[in-house]
Amino acid sequence: MQISARGDYAVRAALSLAAAYPALMSTQAIAGEQDMPRKFLEAVLADLRRAGIVRAQRGAEGGYTLARPPREVTIGAILRAVDGPLAEVRGLRPEQTSYDGSAQHLPGLWVAVRAAVRRVVDEVSLAEIISGRLPAHVRRLTALPDAWEPR
Repeated sequence: MQISARGDYAVRAALSLAAAYPALMSTQAIAGEQDMPRKFLEAVLADLRRAGIVRAQRGAEGGYTLARPPREVTIGAILRAVDGPLAEVRGLRPEQTSYDGSAQHLPGLWVAVRAAVRRVVDEVSLAEIISGRLPAHVRRLTALPDAWEPR
């Protein structure tokens, strides 16, 4: 799985909002805290607003806040809001793929990959990341001997 810059910025911006929840934060404050370009952040926040993840308030005292408490917002929801489906194969959802011959069972692997990604990003909330208390099954993955090794 590759996390795009847009997805990374969206999660980081949402974490800033989660830490401040329910207070409003300006794009300038988020951009400064997370060291990201403000224009790009504004586009990401617009995607999150359209998806119902954040709310915007205009005016001198305006800014952004999460639309729901941080414990109710998953990383998967944020990634989908800015990048679309979590797993695609040549622009198709895994269950839409079909192959002949020796690759005929490959769609099952693609579906399993998507399910594995979902087990992490759809089961971790902003609140869990902020607190540093990831679910046990996610912590176990990070404890695997080669988890932090590049391949």
